Amino acid sequence: MFSHIMVGANDIQQSKTFYDAILGAMGYESGVLDEKGRCFYFTKSGIFALSKPIDGEPACHGNGSTIGFSAESTEIADAWHAAGVANGGTTCEEPPAIREGAIGQLYLAYLRDPSGNKVCAVHRVS
Repeated sequence: MFSHIMVGANDIQQSKTFYDAILGAMGYESGVLDEKGRCFYFTKSGIFALSKPIDGEPACHGNGSTIGFSAESTEIADAWHAAGVANGGTTCEEPPAIREGAIGQLYLAYLRDPSGNKVCAVHRVS
């Protein structure tokens, strides 16, 4: 369904360090910078990217927005969360844990990146 997701970042290198760590915990390669200073993470299923806003205004998080990254296990979700906290992210919501939802049990771990974007590692338990 999605070809790519791009989030705004005020400091591309700081955000790259954060995303290299959390996505690296999931087995993804480090981001690649292009000639415009944007950072791209290429996968078989799509692209995740970081960019300073084109309009020149500061990047800010989308209130009510969350970007979820699929984790293959609860251990990977926990490693993702720990890597994020160690690399400039801040924990938000409740601590990583199983939560009941309309689609069954999900193991969820939430963080805010250095620019305030809300991200989540999601492992479908059932």
